[in-house]
Amino acid sequence: MVTIRADEISNIIRECIEQYNREVKIVNTGTVLQVGDGIARIHGLDEVMAGELVEFEEGTIGIALNLESNNVGVVLMGDGLLIQEGSFVKATGRIAQIPVSEAYLGRVVNALAKPIDGRGEISASEFRLIESAAPGIISHRSVYEPLQTGLIAIDSMIPIGRGQRELIIGDRQTGKTAVATDTILNQQG
Repeated sequence: MVTIRADEISNIIRECIEQYNREVKIVNTGTVLQVGDGIARIHGLDEVMAGELVEFEEGTIGIALNLESNNVGVVLMGDGLLIQEGSFVKATGRIAQIPVSEAYLGRVVNALAKPIDGRGEISASEFRLIESAAPGIISHRSVYEPLQTGLIAIDSMIPIGRGQRELIIGDRQTGKTAVATDTILNQQG
């Protein structure tokens, strides 16, 4: 039989007390009142910000958009099939943002910028808010390089520059999409 000495117990208790972390974390939480059609009504998220990401207990992420006095409207960024009335929701404290980097070029991602093309995770060190102002028109580089559509009639009559916005107007079945598709295909090489 093993005997336990009092000094061993006091040493173990003393070590546990020294290693105890008294950090307190306050989490803004709420419960689901109603869910359907990709929208959930949440009660109790009093301190949530407009555009803030919220996380449901089963892992679905949502964006708080409609802030009312007694509930919050959240757009679900997933199917939300497991979310039920009374489910637990917590605010993340982060405004909806997406990672940005050169690694995203040529990749296929979902609405939360998670890769869905099967080529692995994407590393990014910077983030950009989803609801951010677009760069001003003055900061854009001017159109300086010509663009050849590959259609002689258009190239001879209309000077088009790369990066220029161009409107194609016409009746149905006149070839508007064919002109745009040919222009895109003629840019290769």
